[in-house]
Amino acid sequence: MRLIVTTPTAIALDESSVRQVRAEDATGGFGIEPGHADFLTALSICVVRWRNGGGVEHYLAVRGGVLRVREGKLVEIATREAVVDDDLGHLRGEVLATMAQGIEDERSARSGVLGLEQAAIRQIYRYLRPTDQPLKARPPK
Repeated sequence: MRLIVTTPTAIALDESSVRQVRAEDATGGFGIEPGHADFLTALSICVVRWRNGGGVEHYLAVRGGVLRVREGKLVEIATREAVVDDDLGHLRGEVLATMAQGIEDERSARSGVLGLEQAAIRQIYRYLRPTDQPLKARPPK
């Protein structure tokens, strides 16, 4: 069986000799083996585990996504973020570091957006602020 994991910017994993895949969706954990029926599900934030042809287990942390099984031969995962590692303890550290960086990036972006919103509000206020000059009446038509 083949396992392909893609993010919006890259192919995170393309493994051709997979014997088993385990993942999680809203209903809980599930497994996929060669010959599995066609299947489509929305993944939770989880660690996907797979065993290669030699029986060695590997790990992949995903930030949600969609998993599809086609013809029992191909498992495809599309996700926003994916971190691959063979050591579960090391994967945990990588995921925490990635999450911390993501939180910092979001704070920075939010700060920039707030600055733009404040500038827009000031401009609108300047435009709508009453002037000291009286309004001129329009002549009747």
